[in-house]
Amino acid sequence: MTKPDLDPRLTPARENLAAERLRGKVLAARFTEGVLRGIVAASAPLRRCPAPDAPLETEALHGEAAIVYDDADGWSWAQLARDSYVGYLPTSALGSWSEPTHRVAVLRTHAYPGPSIKLPPRLALSLGARLRIERVEGDFAIATDGLHFFARHFATAESIEPDFVAVAEAFLHAPYLWGGRTSEGIDCSGLMQAALTAAGGAAPRDSIMQEAELGSLLPDTGRENLRRGDLVFWKGHVGVMRDASILLHASGWHMRVVSEPLEKAVTRIAANGGGAITSIRRL
Repeated sequence: MTKPDLDPRLTPARENLAAERLRGKVLAARFTEGVLRGIVAASAPLRRCPAPDAPLETEALHGEAAIVYDDADGWSWAQLARDSYVGYLPTSALGSWSEPTHRVAVLRTHAYPGPSIKLPPRLALSLGARLRIERVEGDFAIATDGLHFFARHFATAESIEPDFVAVAEAFLHAPYLWGGRTSEGIDCSGLMQAALTAAGGAAPRDSIMQEAELGSLLPDTGRENLRRGDLVFWKGHVGVMRDASILLHASGWHMRVVSEPLEKAVTRIAANGGGAITSIRRL
């Protein structure tokens, strides 16, 4: 049992097991330090329950870290290092942890079994995925598992993008997926998190958390003073301004990432029961 002020999405605690650091804060039959592991799949679904049809909470990208507290029946109960989300990952998606040296800096890149783009790719990594590169030979960066990647699709792990909005723009037309964080499917808060992370910032996973924690509040006085990078929030939704009038967001109405006039989005969202803008925040 967790205390009411502890968010269950961010608290690794069940009745039978909890993280050792929560001892004295929650009730559990057993406590454990957990084991640090890494995501070795292209991406991994973090689900609310250990079942393939359970709701998708978020996704973990290749090379990200997770603290695993329990393994059972093909599922690992874990907390993601990136944003502290807690849930169940497929155990097959996890492997040993190694500190990444590089990150994927393009929307999507393929992994090849050898130094030729004509070879059948083994997997595709999305923007923001991380991996450890052992060496670069010609056009190819070679990872620790021997897979070959196009070297110019990567940036060093510590490098940051100068414009987080440009990162978000790279996802334009990507499909909408509730809980998604990849170019195969992404949701509104996942889009903001991916963009801000690439630019060296930290962003929580959920739009409500983002509204509470990111930037400073701007008065909504006709919205005449908006600029590139301002975050616009509705109840359960977020988008970013490309300029003073155009909004970029992963839209559940369009079911894709779209760019459209803010006023058009405001009218449609209100007409479909989404309410009015709740806040505008500037980073």
